[in-house]
Amino acid sequence: MADKDLAAECVKKNMSDTEALWSSRADVYEYGSAANPEMAPIPVLVHPPTLHQSGPTRVVPFDIDDYLEIDGQCTSPNLMASFLRVEVGTNLGTKAIASSQAFYVIRGTGVTSGEHGTITWSEGDLFVVPVTEGELTHSCVSDDKFGGAAIYWVHDQPLMDYIGAKPNVKKFEPTLYKKQDLLKSVEEIRHMPMEDGSERNRVGVLLGNKACKQTKTLTHVLWSLLNSIPAQNIQRPHRHNSVALDLAVSALPGVYTLMGKEIDATGNIIEPIRCDWTPGGVFVTPPGWWHSHHNESDEIAWVLPMQDAGLYTHQRTLDIRFVDDEIALHKQGRIRGSSFAITNRQFTDMSKIGCQVPVPKVIGMKRVLSVAELDDTKEDISQPGGGSRDSSRHGGTQAYHMLQRTPSYCDHMALGGKALPPPTFGAAFQLIQQDGSQHGSSQAYQLLKVNRAGQLTHPSPW
Repeated sequence: MADKDLAAECVKKNMSDTEALWSSRADVYEYGSAANPEMAPIPVLVHPPTLHQSGPTRVVPFDIDDYLEIDGQCTSPNLMASFLRVEVGTNLGTKAIASSQAFYVIRGTGVTSGEHGTITWSEGDLFVVPVTEGELTHSCVSDDKFGGAAIYWVHDQPLMDYIGAKPNVKKFEPTLYKKQDLLKSVEEIRHMPMEDGSERNRVGVLLGNKACKQTKTLTHVLWSLLNSIPAQNIQRPHRHNSVALDLAVSALPGVYTLMGKEIDATGNIIEPIRCDWTPGGVFVTPPGWWHSHHNESDEIAWVLPMQDAGLYTHQRTLDIRFVDDEIALHKQGRIRGSSFAITNRQFTDMSKIGCQVPVPKVIGMKRVLSVAELDDTKEDISQPGGGSRDSSRHGGTQAYHMLQRTPSYCDHMALGGKALPPPTFGAAFQLIQQDGSQHGSSQAYQLLKVNRAGQLTHPSPW
């Protein structure tokens, strides 16, 4: 008995020590004073092109972790940017514990090979690779200017380091963007008329990936834009929550960016910092800062920003805003609060629905917002003799779209599985088309019928 008591005391002591240790790590703050903690700001800094124009084959990191007070190399909290200088006839290996890596060829021609295959590249090409276990080897074949190729390399290892993760799933496939294809797209956009007949002062192409259809971004984390500024032109201020690591691709003297935290009533940046573009150089645009691009030269200027905006877009927190839109709202006595652009109809639907979820998920269908109500006087076509499709008047504020079929129910049976009962739910629903219109709803309703018991049925083969 004494042994049991001693054992119980030891267990109790160990639990007490563990709880005391865990409790010692807790901090509690007053909300108002700690909601916006003081953190090291992201500075406006430049990585000059002289770093890749001479010297031996090497990686030239744009490492500002000391400014940001972050452990581990980084150029922004989520991204690391570097120059690669590869002398003619030499090789350079690169490796990152990253889910996304992007390489833009500033100068020269060459070859990159690794576990994903081998490609050739030249000035103006860009390629991205997903999680990569081994090294990528970059070889320079030629460069007539500085005796070596220059590549702008950006990856998201700082993000992986912060969350303590090692990526092991490919979220996209290796993707190549050739210079001639990008310029062709830009030229097509240049000749597209503006709605008001004015001349475009933003002529650029977002670089998308077939694996990122929803975000329309370079990868699931990275975002990039090949942007041009016409001669003697200004691109008015805009802002976004992602950090921009901007590569000046081509610019004459007189091309620069103004950036600052605030704008005045006319849309001009208050006490701006001026950053002149130097071709082949990179500069940092802090998150949330207003910035405008100015071209006072007689030639078109080009810039290629790299951002972690793929991640922000997925989170619905990118919050890109253009100054003239914000001024117009302010004149109406309104200040925009949403960080994600939604249409007026979507907002109206949300407002009328409130926070209710009228019906649960149904296999093979996608819930969508809709405030349209069904007509209670119409007969329920799934029941001989009539009846309402939605006699409860509950659930009409939640609609469904048909999804692309996946193996289930009849497919499951065809594959030799046991028959599965159709799913059930607690409220009636309606079907609407992808464009939100009611046209064709009856035909869609024939495919998926609801009886009075609230059971989802299908015409065949159940």
